[in-house]
Amino acid sequence: MATKPPTGDPIQDAPQVTPPKHAAAGLPAIGHTLRIAQQQMGVARTARTLLKVNQKDGFDCPGCAWPEGDKRHTAEFCENGAKAVAEEATLRRVTPEFFAAHPLADLATRSGYWLGQQGRITEPMLLERGAAPGGDDRYEPVSWEKAFEVIAEELTALDSPDEALFYTSGRTSNEAAFLFQLFAREFGTNNLPDCSNMCHESSGSALTETIGIGKGSVSLEDLHRADLIIVAGQNPGTNHPRMLSALEKAKTAGARIISVNPLPEAGTERFKNPQTPIGMFRGTALTDLFLQIRIGGDQALFRLLNKLVIETDGATDEAFIREHTHGYEDLVAAAKEADWEETLTATGLTRPEIEQALAMVLASERTIVCWAMGLTQHKHAVATIREVVNLLLLRGNIGRPGAGVCPVRGHSNVQGDRTMGIFERPAPAFLDALDREFGITSPRGHGYDVVRSIQALRDGRAKVLFAMGGNFVGATPDTEVTEAAIRKAALTVHVSTKLNRSHAVTGRRALILPTLGRTDKDVQQSGKQFVTVEDSMGMVHASRGNLAPASPHLLSEPAIVARMARAVLGTASATPWEEFERDYASIRERISRVIPGFEDFNARVARPGGFQLPHAPRDERRFPTKTGKANFTAAPVEYPRVPAGRLLLQTLRSHDQYNTTIYGLDDRYRGITGGRRVVMVNPADAAELGLADGSYTDLVSEWTDGVERRAPGFRVVHYPTARGCAAAYYPETNVLVPLDSTADVSNTPASKSVVVRFEPA
Repeated sequence: MATKPPTGDPIQDAPQVTPPKHAAAGLPAIGHTLRIAQQQMGVARTARTLLKVNQKDGFDCPGCAWPEGDKRHTAEFCENGAKAVAEEATLRRVTPEFFAAHPLADLATRSGYWLGQQGRITEPMLLERGAAPGGDDRYEPVSWEKAFEVIAEELTALDSPDEALFYTSGRTSNEAAFLFQLFAREFGTNNLPDCSNMCHESSGSALTETIGIGKGSVSLEDLHRADLIIVAGQNPGTNHPRMLSALEKAKTAGARIISVNPLPEAGTERFKNPQTPIGMFRGTALTDLFLQIRIGGDQALFRLLNKLVIETDGATDEAFIREHTHGYEDLVAAAKEADWEETLTATGLTRPEIEQALAMVLASERTIVCWAMGLTQHKHAVATIREVVNLLLLRGNIGRPGAGVCPVRGHSNVQGDRTMGIFERPAPAFLDALDREFGITSPRGHGYDVVRSIQALRDGRAKVLFAMGGNFVGATPDTEVTEAAIRKAALTVHVSTKLNRSHAVTGRRALILPTLGRTDKDVQQSGKQFVTVEDSMGMVHASRGNLAPASPHLLSEPAIVARMARAVLGTASATPWEEFERDYASIRERISRVIPGFEDFNARVARPGGFQLPHAPRDERRFPTKTGKANFTAAPVEYPRVPAGRLLLQTLRSHDQYNTTIYGLDDRYRGITGGRRVVMVNPADAAELGLADGSYTDLVSEWTDGVERRAPGFRVVHYPTARGCAAAYYPETNVLVPLDSTADVSNTPASKSVVVRFEPA
């Protein structure tokens, strides 16, 4: 293997490695937070901004969707939340002069980290690919009127509305999301792919079938009251750091915690709470039992646990099963086939470890299972989550205080966007209500999700991509295929605050529409506005920015949608788009008449802390499924098989990262600093494969389609991963995931189970 980093970006290609940490947060987190914030915002702006994060009179953190309790700490943010705020509230600016100095060809060579560090975009920009001599294409400033004229020109020239794709990122507010889906449906398409398609779509698919609603059934208070919390396929210390406070509170009240993960993670090992002096230095040990599972073995683990619960006298909640469930006999028959030997092979666990987990399950009256991408991004992801639900149903742990399902959503308001109708397969009842309210005729045919949108662009069946936030190119799988598909589009439009890879991979024409962020004041004709968001546990609350906008040329997301809609639909549209732009309360009034649970929206969201949406399984033990009951399921057990000489790779985030936004080049808790092109391999596996620590290797993924995909130049890091498994950061490894490698039912990219071999760099 090579011993030197490859040519390319020397900043990212030469990481330094030290042993991983065994505790999260504490003084280092405070120091890192303040350093990043002051670099981006300065001292005074840092204080003025961070003290408003997640406060009842402030703005919702643009990072994760973890909820806040009724009582808020003065510093109600985590290290990564502060990084997200600093990135948005930065004093750095990307002006037309920047684009004049950096043609498209130059932007295409830059790393995502470099692009994001340049600052806030200040004016609308238009690129006409091929217009400049010698391929020297550049974005040029354009008026808002011209930008909307270009959009209208391209959309109205389509042969069918279904040739347009309207993508939504999780940061989009409820108000903007509602207008966005309304415009798309009045235009004539259900092509509303969103970031949920790539993360928790598997959760929604499994939960809708089993309990009747595709959201979690617990509140923050339930976590505090649980006897047992199982954290499976999730790294709260990096991805949802404020969750550690909830786990600490649960532990203090007597809860026990099982962590199920292929990698040991500092956050679930010990939490040093920076909000208390004792917590900051001593910390709290969180995990009682660490199950270091092989990648993709979770369904086998939960199936065996379910078999053992069924076989234990008095362990099932017979009254609950009899009154509230369907399909119990099918599960019993399937569970009988669960085999110890096969389960140990699938999971890499020992029999005593599984028996200890069973004992903890049986000792708990109130159990919550939390999960994230480690469960949702496999071919058998939906079946795995159904098996999690089986375990909870067997013990009567849905609709009981302190118990239930807890899919932890990754992006602020990604759950709210779905509630607002951002979905390619909308329920007929939702469309009926929308049509009654606005006098339109919504299309009834299913639209494209993210994967199908890329396929449609690739095959020429889609020609316009309009992205409301996010980094579509950086977030999606099969990078080379995706980028080639994007370049075939007639028009790509990105509503953005900052630069990312998607701005460097464009259609024939490309627009960047700069928008207000969460931290910015939003003043329209009727006065200062606020928007609303829904957190991971169904609480809806207001978000009010407090900073002067980064530029006088910015428009809010609702204003962008409203003006685009009028430009495209013209006076034939009776929808009051101008009124919606003037006063967001008018949008909320319409939402209250279309979407159940939002009745009297304006009055209820004006209360500090907002309100909780109804959840029938949690609130009434009523299950709105096809059977009218909670459904047990009995899918065949699956787990990945890996040929000799290969490892199973999962893609994951570093600690200096949120989704595809790279805040820095360190993964402090894992001991990796100054770079991102690393692959973490168990030392025993590395010895068998001849992978020396510090050597450089190419990762080559192998698939049944016979096409190999390569991610070059990764530094090997000997790391205590599960045997047979490896890990590396995305988006650098998205290139290894084929477009057609997706979860059954949900069509979510299977980014957590990639078979790879290693070749010299």
